[in-house]
Amino acid sequence: MKCPICKEVNLVMTERQGIEIDYCPECRGVWLDRGELDKFIEHSERQASGRPRGDSSDRTRESERQERHDRDDEYRGKPRKSFLRDLFD
Repeated sequence: MKCPICKEVNLVMTERQGIEIDYCPECRGVWLDRGELDKFIEHSERQASGRPRGDSSDRTRESERQERHDRDDEYRGKPRKSFLRDLFD
């Protein structure tokens, strides 16, 4: 299949974690087949549900902003491995 953007370049198909991805090596555009986006969303939700979330219902926007700023000043170490990074490597 030809890239809809580049017109002359053939798309390359790859499969990552059960999701089929077609991409253009020239413009780096990404296309998903029908149903692949649903798989992508489900996988992202499963991964996100495994992470603890803080209860911010009692916090004001200003205190949240200040906490974020304070955390930005600290060294965070190695970034978490992302599902997206695995897909688009």
